Amino acid sequence: MQSACAFPQIVSLSATIPTMPVPHSIIQQIKQIIPPLNGTLHKGQSGRVGVLGGALDYTGAPFFAAISALRLGADLSHVICSPTASQAIKSYSPDLIVHPILREDASFEKVKGELESLLSRLHVLVMGPGLGREEYMQSYARLALSIARERAMFVVLDADALFMVGKELSLVKGYRRAVLTPNVVEFKRLSESAGVSPDVPTKERAGEVSRLLGGIVVLEKGPVDLIASDTTGEAASLKVSKLDEGDEERQRVREVVEVDVEGGLKRCGGQGDVLSGTVGAMLAWGKCYEDGAFGDGSIPASRLPLLAAVGGSMVTRTSSRMAFRLQGRGLVTQDMLPHLGKSFSEVFGEDLWAGNTGRV
Repeated sequence: MQSACAFPQIVSLSATIPTMPVPHSIIQQIKQIIPPLNGTLHKGQSGRVGVLGGALDYTGAPFFAAISALRLGADLSHVICSPTASQAIKSYSPDLIVHPILREDASFEKVKGELESLLSRLHVLVMGPGLGREEYMQSYARLALSIARERAMFVVLDADALFMVGKELSLVKGYRRAVLTPNVVEFKRLSESAGVSPDVPTKERAGEVSRLLGGIVVLEKGPVDLIASDTTGEAASLKVSKLDEGDEERQRVREVVEVDVEGGLKRCGGQGDVLSGTVGAMLAWGKCYEDGAFGDGSIPASRLPLLAAVGGSMVTRTSSRMAFRLQGRGLVTQDMLPHLGKSFSEVFGEDLWAGNTGRV
């Protein structure tokens, strides 16, 4: 019987990347990084999430990402945005902590200092929802990503952060603490930027993008979500943290997980923001796990981005299905939010509420 923390086998560089439904072993690994609700953790040890985005025309997207992280179970959720978006975002929910520091007229050094201080208190940074393409916002996003990399933070890149990365792949190349979450259009653009051959079969392209970008996790959204990690390329860094010491060669793997969990039939703008928030929350849990707040430390840090991507995808798709059953064609993204907790219980079980019950 395969153990709960079994990892993929090494495959040769010439092997075809297999796709498979979410295997039981991965479900069990995800359960290992979910914080217990048994009174042993204090506020903040179940994840502190930051969402960078929110400009003049975009206030809903960062809200959906940040509130979804809270609804899944993160302790604290911060939104880092421009002053033009802050009042609207604050009015959506008192549960969010809003930082309107991305001022167009502010000095670069001032914003840098504020970002460094803020990011030092977070476990993960979600970038892109509501970011926009104005040069000052894109500039601050590049700065924030640079600081996050210096601090070895987990990051989720979506929407206009993917536009930024597509223009400058070096921003993420080889950084295996990152998860990219492109939709169909964004994935096509990213594939072309990375130099993926049009001859590569459709279901292998996410893996090829991952390989060319040094093994970072790619979550290709679609009728089914494909989560790919390919560390067989030269650009891959095989040591992500101290939990990976002595395990470098084992990490040379190709893996694509197909999440075919049923979702709702209505696709509306904002569902991708919910996904980025749920993946962000799970990465924040992974960081708490990595830091020893809970768990046995048996899962290496290099494994956490793929687990977070799979878990976030499964919960988001389930909440979409639940909301669609109630709202049908009239579904809007906000309808999904109350279902995230129920979706988590359906996917991973309510027996995870306390201790180690149900984790193995």
